[in-house]
Parts: sequence; C-alpha cells; structure tokens
Amino acid sequence: MLTLQTKIETADSIAGQLVLPYELREKSRLRATLVSGEDVAVFAVRGTVMRHGDLMLGNDGRVIEVVAAAEPTYKVECETAFNLLRCAFHLGNRHTQAQVGDGFLRIRKDPVLKEMLQGLGAVVTEEQASFEPESGAYGGGHHHGGDDGHPHNPLAPIPLRQRIHRPSDSKA
Repeated sequence: MLTLQTKIETADSIAGQLVLPYELREKSRLRATLVSGEDVAVFAVRGTVMRHGDLMLGNDGRVIEVVAAAEPTYKVECETAFNLLRCAFHLGNRHTQAQVGDGFLRIRKDPVLKEMLQGLGAVVTEEQASFEPESGAYGGGHHHGGDDGHPHNPLAPIPLRQRIHRPSDSKA
C-alpha cells in the first residue's frame, strides 16, 4: 500500500489525487483511496492539516496532490462589512471554524448557527463547497496567495473542540 508521510513544496509531476473533506484532512493518521481507486495510508505529523493543493510524497517516490472535497457548508453574506464582522465575532465566540473569503464567511452546515446568523441579519446560503477554515492565531496563519499567485497553505493545527475555562470552574 502506498504510504504518504512527507509534505513537499513542488514536484515535476503529480501521480494522483487524494480528494478528502476537511474532517479527514485534519486527521494525521488515516486510510483513504486515491481518485484512481488505489488505497493509501496517510501518516502526517500529529496536529497538522492537509490543505487543498498540498503535495504529499509517497514511500515509492510518487507525488500525490491533496484536493479539498466539496461538502455541505453555509456561505454567510451581509449587506455591510460591519454586519459580517459581527457574524464573525459571534462564530468565533462559539469556537466555530470559519473560512474567510472576500465579502463572505463559510462554515460547516449547522442549523443552529444558521438561525443565529440569520438573526444577526446575514443571508445564509447552503452550498456544496470545499471548506478551508482559518488556522487561527496560533496555527501559523492562513495565506491566501503566494508571490507566484498560487495559494501557499501551510499545515497548521486546528482543534475541532476546545474546552472553555471560566473563572468559576473548580481548580480540581
């Protein structure tokens, strides 16, 4: 079985594609299937995320491109930048992963969040789209483009859930 362990920056040729939703791209250990039907094992450094366009070097020297699969998401748009910022604040306050676009936010499909966002005046549209959330303040940032016009998205840790500590929590 082909094993993918190393992320590389460039390659002369790409031997295949691995199409995964975000949920699987943030796993460091998984078994998956290339577009060609070949099974692969992925062993990435723990805490990393495979981003759309990442190149992974196989144990046999082949290079496989990671492709972000279309998945159920909501596109969040507002009439003003202020209202969109309010929506982003409330999503962040709930530790919700969000993709930041030019004039929109994208989140995973969640009816409770949809209702909250609509209550804030947002237009929330369901769509099948690739999901590339921001990596957060401690994840190395999310780069929207490189010097050559192509995105350069570093592998960065993005926790699914975080425990929120409050002053009223016991110290036990």
